[in-house]
Amino acid sequence: MAAISSIDAGQVGPFAAAIATLSADDTITINPKKKQLLVLTNTTGGSLTATIDGTLGTTVSVPGVGSVDVSAGKAIVVSAGLSVAVMLNTISAYCQGVVHITGAATLKAQLFDI
Repeated sequence: MAAISSIDAGQVGPFAAAIATLSADDTITINPKKKQLLVLTNTTGGSLTATIDGTLGTTVSVPGVGSVDVSAGKAIVVSAGLSVAVMLNTISAYCQGVVHITGAATLKAQLFDI
């Protein structure tokens, strides 16, 4: 398990943007003072599914829907040869506590602080 470091995207001009290769279970740190963009890239020949799951995510109350179970995490499918990006604030219910990315060994990841 590795901690994926975030990249400061608030820089002027071009900047280095390290690419991490995910293992079976990696962690990211949520920075509530920043918008964060997670980019997942699949360089393999098959589809991979990454699950983003915070250790404190259980249920959330959604207006007009009621109680929604988020304990299993948010599954994000990344098809072969493609990239998928997600603004983490849009899935914040899944990003409470220590946030793990599981099930996506070999995916490439970049976490940008915007």
